[in-house]
Amino acid sequence: MPRVRFVQQDGCEKSIEVGREVSVMLAAVRNGIPGIDGECGGCLDCATCHVYVDEEQTSSLPQPSEEELELLSAVSGERKPNSRLSCQLKVLAPLDELVVHVPARQS
Repeated sequence: MPRVRFVQQDGCEKSIEVGREVSVMLAAVRNGIPGIDGECGGCLDCATCHVYVDEEQTSSLPQPSEEELELLSAVSGERKPNSRLSCQLKVLAPLDELVVHVPARQS
């Protein structure tokens, strides 16, 4: 089963198994990952699930939609080239583990 590794600002990491159809945000909320709020429940409406995808893995993921890009312009944490909304991310083959870094703040 694929995994998501969440890396916190202080370097602490937690790796959890997720189904291929489960979003990174939903996996984080279900497993109590701090710093991923997901206030809208994954409806692409709030940007409180902002993460930084490991730079070596960004090319393995689909490009963000226009809606996601629009919401990324309003994130509270620093926006970076590898910024994504975790509600829009799923672990896709050929990745067995997706590494995401949690920003210092969401709101």
